[in-house]
Amino acid sequence: MKGEKPRLLVILGPTAAGKSSLGIRIASELNAQILSADSLQVYRHFDIGTAKPTPQDQKMIKHHLLDIADPDQEFNAGMFRQSAGSVISDLHSRGVNTIVAGGTYLYVKILLSGLIEGLPSDPDIRADIKKQSSTLGISHVYGKLSLVDPEAAEKIHPNDYVRIERALEVYYLTGQKISALHSDHGFEDSEYEYMKIGITLDRESLRRRIDGRVDAMIGEGLIDEVRRIREMGYGTDIKPMQSIGYKQINSYLDAEIGQDEAIELIKRDTKRFAKRQMTWLRQDSEIKWYEIPRDENEIINLAGEFFSS
Repeated sequence: MKGEKPRLLVILGPTAAGKSSLGIRIASELNAQILSADSLQVYRHFDIGTAKPTPQDQKMIKHHLLDIADPDQEFNAGMFRQSAGSVISDLHSRGVNTIVAGGTYLYVKILLSGLIEGLPSDPDIRADIKKQSSTLGISHVYGKLSLVDPEAAEKIHPNDYVRIERALEVYYLTGQKISALHSDHGFEDSEYEYMKIGITLDRESLRRRIDGRVDAMIGEGLIDEVRRIREMGYGTDIKPMQSIGYKQINSYLDAEIGQDEAIELIKRDTKRFAKRQMTWLRQDSEIKWYEIPRDENEIINLAGEFFSS
């Protein structure tokens, strides 16, 4: 296989569907290691609320790209792609199979294609850009674009808010200029051979699993985890502290809401996020869908054939 393109088995699905546990089972049977494609599990100290693989899981199967950034450090899809490429190249050279457990669809998308077409939008980024445009004027956000991507700014009219917003969004998401991504034809042919497996379960089962996961996170000490991170000097405004779970617990610790309300908000927002994830994923025609746990053995057999063919 060393002379061929690296092969990646990519496991996708909504949060709490069981991607990590499936990845571990496949890896244990097929001489594979797991590459985490999760935008929050890269951060040190953010363990419980990100459903990071436990120390026992990591001892059983080697996981990559966990705990590689400090909480206040910039990390984006472009940086992920570079880091993931190094891991994949190393595993391939040693004849070890790679399983990508995809918690963040954007990361998977840019890893496999390197292109911006089809990348999901980020409502938080767009809301922030829109707020700046409303309060400071469109000239302010156009000026920001001119600083980070002057080539794109030259081709966009200063009053074309939609294109300004998208160009800035792509930059903030990927760390790369939209002008460079448009012109970089080298990524049109993927560097990898890959197979995308989508796992799902019926809506009510997923809702119950989300509720159970959140309750388990609270029981495992999520509140204390957030408190410890704050005591380390990290503010509530940094990226991982604004994610689902941490944001609500911060509100509780700041006495803005009660503990029960925080827990219910985490459950509600996680379910909404899972719904958005499925909306994005269903648009990807490359994904072959399977139901868990019913089709688990079929997936393992399919993975074995993929890696050995």
